[in-house]
Amino acid sequence: MAKEEAIEFEGVVSEVLPESRFRVTLENGVSILAYGSGKMKMHRIKVLEGDRVKVEMSPYDLTKGRITFRHATPNMGGGQQRRRY
Repeated sequence: MAKEEAIEFEGVVSEVLPESRFRVTLENGVSILAYGSGKMKMHRIKVLEGDRVKVEMSPYDLTKGRITFRHATPNMGGGQQRRRY
């Protein structure tokens, strides 16, 4: 029997919970509990409330997931750029 593939969904972080957990509302309106993947922790990628994220879920338990990617938001960029005259 082959191993089942992970299902990917897009969603928005609606709540930041203790112990590196997040409440994510998927684009279809379902709310799940998710945690950050190991690579996100390793590279110290911060996930905040309101961030758009990509979530992987197992087909066996559709109430939990793993955040694998955080989409860039327009206000990311680290402040204003200096202009040279």
